[in-house]
Amino acid sequence: MIIDFQTDPSRYRHWKIEIDGDTATLWMDVAEDGGLVEGYELKLNSYDLGVDIELNDAVQRLRFEHPEVKVVLLRSAKDRVFCAGANIRMLAGSSHAHKVNFCKFTNETRNSMEVAGAQSGQHYICVINGTAAGGGYELALAADHIVLVDDGSASVALPEVPLLAVLPGTGGLTRVTDKRKVRRDRADVFCTIEEGIKGQRAADWRLVDDVVANSKLDDMLNQRCAEFAGKSDRPGNAQGIALTPLTRSLGDDHVRYSHVTVELDREERIATLSVTGPETAPPESVEAAHELGDQFWCLALARELDDAILHLRSNEPEIALIQIKTQGDPDQVLAHDAFLAAHADDWLMREIGHFWTRVLKRLDLTARSLVALIEPGSCFAGTLAELVFAADRSYMLIGQFEGENRPEAALNLSEVNFGARPMSNGISRLETRFLGEPEALEGARETIGEALDAETAEEMGLITFAYDDIDWEDEVRLFVEERASFSPDGLTGMEANLRFAGPETMETKIFGRLTAWQNWIFQRPNAVGPDGALQRYGSGRRPDYDFTRV
Repeated sequence: MIIDFQTDPSRYRHWKIEIDGDTATLWMDVAEDGGLVEGYELKLNSYDLGVDIELNDAVQRLRFEHPEVKVVLLRSAKDRVFCAGANIRMLAGSSHAHKVNFCKFTNETRNSMEVAGAQSGQHYICVINGTAAGGGYELALAADHIVLVDDGSASVALPEVPLLAVLPGTGGLTRVTDKRKVRRDRADVFCTIEEGIKGQRAADWRLVDDVVANSKLDDMLNQRCAEFAGKSDRPGNAQGIALTPLTRSLGDDHVRYSHVTVELDREERIATLSVTGPETAPPESVEAAHELGDQFWCLALARELDDAILHLRSNEPEIALIQIKTQGDPDQVLAHDAFLAAHADDWLMREIGHFWTRVLKRLDLTARSLVALIEPGSCFAGTLAELVFAADRSYMLIGQFEGENRPEAALNLSEVNFGARPMSNGISRLETRFLGEPEALEGARETIGEALDAETAEEMGLITFAYDDIDWEDEVRLFVEERASFSPDGLTGMEANLRFAGPETMETKIFGRLTAWQNWIFQRPNAVGPDGALQRYGSGRRPDYDFTRV
């Protein structure tokens, strides 16, 4: 089955968006029979990947299609239940790869909710009207503010350890301690009780922000919405742009979009991801860019690249290596970067820039080896140069191939490469690259505006290796063959460690722990064995644990 990450509100089965002035309400009403695959029912607003694909789409549309929205209320349409978290039957029946990819995607979606407030002035307030357990509470944790209805039954809980022998998979432990700054001993209590915590105690422990009686809920929400809307600089009278379906062709050995192509060699376990630069100059004005809408190259490419990355993650699990190539005019790429920068005070240009940050982070977090191949006719410039710095290795051709008439390979830096598109560690890819060489970072900055050839780029440390056309084919082939022969488990762990040097942030903690803890715990018999907690959940039989500590 092909997992499709494209959807739109007309196809939602689990969410509904209501707009009222500067406030949107995102209602969660999961259809029990609406699972992505057969074999489980999504009871009590429990969710699977299909539910989160819709949520991701809704979060994205609220940013682009509704610039007037300053506050998003996240609510349950079901009585006395907010969300029971990830569906247990789905987890028990899923492959290991699907579970980890599912957790990663839901993490990325929750991160996008958090940065919506910080970056775009679109703040999320979560209203918990019943049980918020496991992933349900993790969903609430992604909001800027949590309101708990005090009705004697509403509660928050992270019961994964006592119930399922796994950990909260979408950042729950980290957000409790790092974001909400819950005291460690209280967090220990909270994460080891099944029933959760209710009422004023939840507020006293900083697990929620407000506790309010049902009779006073509307007044409380009006007050909080007004407070958060007052902090927002989103334009109240701007016209949003529609995010239309992507033009995409799925073949046996390829996925093709307007500006992105993925060619698949499954026998060699290689995907070649090719990006095409803009064919025309940027629009003459920001108004003209608005008229282009989602066909504006900067936005169109970001959406296609995002979809291609997700497709490779979920539908091509045995691909070991992604080769990244570009083709086009680097000057036009730089011109589009300059256009976004010149109009950074425009809400849409700002959103496009932030979207690029999220897409590049998704590439950073993809469990595939990444190599950038910089060849004649390429356009690794500005934003597209970030693809080079996101790669685990980069190879650049010296000169041209025999009989080649395309321009020699060049690498072009712009201001974009020095902080505009930060990694999960909060700094740029170049700063991460040159952690121990601040003088190299400054030297790179001084080349802005220059087209760097292969030998110069290698000398400056901007690429891994430069080869002439005599050695190019053999050197690249040897690397590709070697990489595809290594254990994918070892590579996943190695790459996740090496990609995020420098400062540790809440985001790097969440994804680092997902890679390490969940990759391990999700394979342990205590959780997924025939007598493990996930298999015996709901059966009335206690799981059979191996009590050896390792």
